[in-house]
Amino acid sequence: MTGHKVSPENADESLGYPHFSLFVTLQRRDFDLFLFPALPLIMFLWFVHSFGSLMEQVRRRTAGDSDVYLTARTAAAGVSAFILTVVLGPPVIRWLKRRFREPIRSDSEQLNRLHACKNETPTMGGVFIMAAVAGSTLLWGDLTSRYVLTGLFVMGTLTALGALDDWIKLTTVRKGLTIRQKLGGQLFISCVAVLLIWLEQQHQPEGTALVWPFGNRMIVLGPWFVLWGILIVVGTSNAVNLTDGLDGLATGCTIFVGTAFVALTYLCGHRTMAEYLMIPHIVGSGELAVVLGALVGAMLGFLWFNCYPAQVFMGDAGALPIGGLLGLSALVIRQELLLAVVGGIFVLETVSVILQVVWFRITGRRLIRCSPLHNHFLFRGDHEIKIVVRFWIGSALLAIVGIASLKLH
Repeated sequence: MTGHKVSPENADESLGYPHFSLFVTLQRRDFDLFLFPALPLIMFLWFVHSFGSLMEQVRRRTAGDSDVYLTARTAAAGVSAFILTVVLGPPVIRWLKRRFREPIRSDSEQLNRLHACKNETPTMGGVFIMAAVAGSTLLWGDLTSRYVLTGLFVMGTLTALGALDDWIKLTTVRKGLTIRQKLGGQLFISCVAVLLIWLEQQHQPEGTALVWPFGNRMIVLGPWFVLWGILIVVGTSNAVNLTDGLDGLATGCTIFVGTAFVALTYLCGHRTMAEYLMIPHIVGSGELAVVLGALVGAMLGFLWFNCYPAQVFMGDAGALPIGGLLGLSALVIRQELLLAVVGGIFVLETVSVILQVVWFRITGRRLIRCSPLHNHFLFRGDHEIKIVVRFWIGSALLAIVGIASLKLH
C-alpha cells in the first residue's frame, strides 16, 4: 500500500515446472497462479524435513514449559521468519512484478505527483510476510494453544480479505471492496476470534478486566468484553493500514510495537513476573510471544525490500493481518490501553484522518494539508526518508515508555 491513501476531503482542488498429469491441460499462466500460493508450503515442508532432527534435539534439551524453552522458541521463530522472508522475497517480488503492480491514483493530484516515482510498484507483499510468520509459528509454536491457533486464524483470514481487496483494486476499475464489504469481513473475523478468547479467559480472575496502564486500576467487562474486543481488533487492523503510506513506515513501526508486545506477552504469561509487575497473569499467553517474535522477524526481512525506494508494498494483504494480530495480542494479555501508548503512531495517524474528515464537514476546510498525518509532512516539503525515520524514532520512544510504565503499577 502506497502513500496515496487519501479521503475525498483531502483532494487538492488547485492542482519450468513439473508436469503433473492433473494439470496438463492448464496454460502456463494458470499453472503459475496455482503454484504460487503453494510455494510457502513447499518451502516450509522442506525446512521441517531438513531441520526436524535439530528441532527434536532442542525439545529434548529444553522440554517442558521452562522460560528457557519459551525464550529460545521465540528467538528461533524470529530468526526463522526473517530467513524465510529474505529467501521468499526475490522470487515472489518477481512474480508480483509480472502480475500485480499498483498504479498511483489517489483523489489528490498533488499526492499523485509526489508519488509518481512509485507508480507500478509490485504490491501484495503481505502474502509472503504472512507465509513466513505462519511457517515459523507452525515450526516453533505450541499448536495445542488456543491463543496460537486463534492468532493463525486471524492472520490467515485477514490476509485473504486484504488480498481480495488488493486484487479487486488491481484488476478492476473499482477501488477495492466497498466499505461495507471490507468492514463486514473484519467484523466477522474479529467476532469469531474474540469469542474464542472470551471462552478461554472468562473464568480467569483478570481475564476480561480492562486494565489502566498507569496505576493498578481495572474494570471487569464481563460480556461487554466481546464488543470491546471486536473494536480493538478491527480498529488496530485499520490503523496499521492507514499508516502504511510511505516506504518502510508501517513496517518499521510494527517492528518496534511488535518487539514491545513480545516482551509483554512473555511477562503476562510468566506468573512470577506478572505478580511482581502487578499486571494480569493470563495462563498460556506467553505462547503469543512466539507468534509475535515471528512477526517481528518477518517484518525485519520485509524491510530489506520495503525500505526507500521500495521494491514491493505490503498492501492490505499485509497491513490488515499485522494490525489484527497486534490487537488480538493486546486483548489476550489485557493491555489494550497500553497498546494505544506503544502503538501511538498508529493511533496518531488514525486520529488525524478522523479529525480531518470531521473538520472538513463542519467548516469546509482542511485541518491539516493532507491526512493521514505523514502526508501532511510530505505536502510540507519534507523528504520521505526524513518523515519515516522520525516516525520510527517516535515509535521507538513510545515502545520504551509503554514498557517502562509497567513499573508505575
